[in-house]
Amino acid sequence: MARYSFRLPDIGEGIAEAEIVAWHVKIGERVEEDAQLADMMTDKATVEMESPVSGIVVELAGEVGDLIAIGSTLAVIETDAEGDVEAPPVDTAVEAQIEAETPGADQVLDPKVTELTSAVVEPQAAAKPGEVKSALAAPAIVAAHGAKVLASPAVRARAKDLGVDLGQVHSDGDRIRHADLDAYLRYSSGQGYHSPGASRARADEPIKVIGMRRKIAENMAASKRAIPHFTYVDEMDVTALEEMRADLNANRGQRPKLTMLPFLIVAICRTIPQFPMINARYDDEAGVVTRYGAVHLGMATQTDAGLMVPVIRDAQDMNVWQLASEIGRLAEAARTGKAKVDELSGSTLTITSLGPLGGIATTPVINRPEVAIIGPNKIVERPVFDGDEIRRAKLMNLSISCDHRVVDGWDAASYVQALKKLVETPVLLFAD
Repeated sequence: MARYSFRLPDIGEGIAEAEIVAWHVKIGERVEEDAQLADMMTDKATVEMESPVSGIVVELAGEVGDLIAIGSTLAVIETDAEGDVEAPPVDTAVEAQIEAETPGADQVLDPKVTELTSAVVEPQAAAKPGEVKSALAAPAIVAAHGAKVLASPAVRARAKDLGVDLGQVHSDGDRIRHADLDAYLRYSSGQGYHSPGASRARADEPIKVIGMRRKIAENMAASKRAIPHFTYVDEMDVTALEEMRADLNANRGQRPKLTMLPFLIVAICRTIPQFPMINARYDDEAGVVTRYGAVHLGMATQTDAGLMVPVIRDAQDMNVWQLASEIGRLAEAARTGKAKVDELSGSTLTITSLGPLGGIATTPVINRPEVAIIGPNKIVERPVFDGDEIRRAKLMNLSISCDHRVVDGWDAASYVQALKKLVETPVLLFAD
C-alpha cells in the first residue's frame, strides 16, 4: 500500500491560498480517480478539485471555511501502489470547471456546492395508526407538566386556533370551559398566547460565514474602510428613451429584448472620454491612479451564491443589441456557475441595479480598486411641468458613488449631467 499526498495546485495567477467551501469525501471513504475531492474558493470562483488516484482517504487538510496555502497537502489517499508518493507541484492554472458557490441548499439559482448550516433535524418517531386514532378520540390533553387537562373538543379546537396551551389555563371545575379560556385571555400576561396569524419565534441559527459570502464581506469591508465614499443623485426624464426602447423591441426580430441597461451603458461609454477620472482604478500602496482608455464595465449580478460582478469587456465598442446579448450571456454564466475567472475580474467601472426593486435612491459601495460605481434606480410615473403645461412623465433617479480621493464632487455632478443629456435626448446615443 502507498500513500499519495495531493497538494493544492496553482489555481489562478497571484493566488496564494484558497478556501475550502465543500468536501465531497470523508476520512475512511474510498474515492475513485477523477472523482470530486473538494470545492475550493478563490477570488469569487469555486474550483472543483478532482482526485488524481483511486484509494482510501486517510487525511484531509481542514474543515469547511479553512484557508489552505497553494502547494500544501490537501488530502492523503492510500492507494494499491507501492511506496509513498507526492503530487508534483503544479505551476500552471489547473484546468477545472469553475462553479459559483451557493450559501445553502434551499437557495436560488445555481449548482450547489456547499451548505452554510450544520443543524441536524432529528425526525420524530412515527406513531402507530392505532395510537393516533386513540389520541384524537381522547377528551383529555396532557399538559407540559404531565397532568391531564380535560376539555371538550370545541374548547381544544379554539385553544389551538388561538395558540393557547391549555395546561396554563386555570379552572375551578373538573375541565376547561370556554369561560376559563376567556378569563385566561382577558387577565393573563399573555405568555404563550398567539393570536391567529401571529408570527412565532424561531430557533436561533448560527451560520458560518465562508466561501463567497466571506469574500463579499471582506471586499465590502475593505472598500468602506479604505475609500472615502460620496454619493450624488440626480433625476432623469426617460420618457423619450422608454418610447424608443419600446419601438426597437417591437421590431427586434431575432435579436435579444432590450432593457434600459444597454442604453445606459452606451451613454456611460460616450461620456467617459470627457471624464477619464471616472473610469479608473486607484492603487493605494503605489499611490498611482490608472485612467483606462477602454471601458471594461463590471455588472453587479445577484446570484444564489451572493453578489458577483462579471465584466463586459470593451463595452465602448458595442451597440445596444450587442450589449443586450453580452449582458444576458454573462448574467446567465454567473447564475449557473459557469463564469470563468477572467470574466469576473479586471473591471474599470461598475454599474449596479436592483431593477424593479430599485428604490428612490441608492448609495452603492465602490467595487475596489475602482473609483466609481453607477446605480440606476427604478422608473416611476409622475406629473411634471413642461412650461405652462402638465404632462405625464417617466422619471428615474441615477446614483453615482465616487472615491473622494480621486473624484471631486464637481466632476461627479458634471458627469451625471452629461449622462442626463444623452438619456433625455436618446437620439444622441446613435449619433456620430
